[in-house]
Amino acid sequence: MGKLIVLEGTDGSGKATQCQALFEALSKEGLSPRKIEFPRYSERSSALIQMYLGGEFGSQPTDVNAYAASTFFSVDRYASYKQDWGKFYEDGGLVLADRYTTSNAVHQGSKLPPAEQEAYFRWLFDFEYRLLGLPEPDLVIYLDVPVDQTEKNMLHRQADTNTSGDIHETNTEYLRACRLAAGTAADRFGWRRIPCVENGVMRSIEDIHKEVYSAVKEIL
Repeated sequence: MGKLIVLEGTDGSGKATQCQALFEALSKEGLSPRKIEFPRYSERSSALIQMYLGGEFGSQPTDVNAYAASTFFSVDRYASYKQDWGKFYEDGGLVLADRYTTSNAVHQGSKLPPAEQEAYFRWLFDFEYRLLGLPEPDLVIYLDVPVDQTEKNMLHRQADTNTSGDIHETNTEYLRACRLAAGTAADRFGWRRIPCVENGVMRSIEDIHKEVYSAVKEIL
C-alpha cells in the first residue's frame, strides 16, 4: 500500500491552497504524488451532497442528522476510491487529500453534543475504514483557523469566484461548533495541528506551507 496524507480544517482554512503547495513541492522532488479533493462536485456520486448543501433537505445543517449526512460524503469517497485513486494507492502511490473521512468528524460531529461525539467517531471510522474498505490516513494535518478569520477568507473567495456560500458556510454558529469538534477530534486521534493565525493575523501561505511540508517529510 501507499501513503495517504490528509489536509483537514474548517471551511476557509486554506486546505486547497496548502494541498496544492504540498503537491508542487513533492512533485519537484520526483515523488509523483496524486492530489484528490472532496466532495467531487463534478461527479454523479456527489448528487446527495449537492442537494444537502444546497438546502434541499432543509435550510440548516442540523436539518439532516450527523449519521445520514455522513453517508452522503462517504459514498462519494467510496466511488472516488473505486473509480480514481484506489489502484494508484494500492500500488504504492502517495496520495494527498484535500478533505477526507476526517471532514465528517469535523462537520457532522459538530451536530452532536460532546457526550455523543465519541460514539459517532467510532461509528464513522468503522463505517468508512472497515465496512467500506477505505484506507486510513498515515497523517492528518489540521489547519487550525479561528472562525472570524475563516469567514473573512470565505468572503474573499466568494467575491473572487462570484459564488455564494452553502448552508454550512453561511451559518456562523455551525462553523464555531465545527471548530470545537475539529479540536476534539484532533486531540483524540493525534492529528498534527498547525495554528494558522498569530496575534490575530493569518500567517503567510509560505510560512504555513513550511510547517506542513516538515510534518509530511517526517513520515516519508
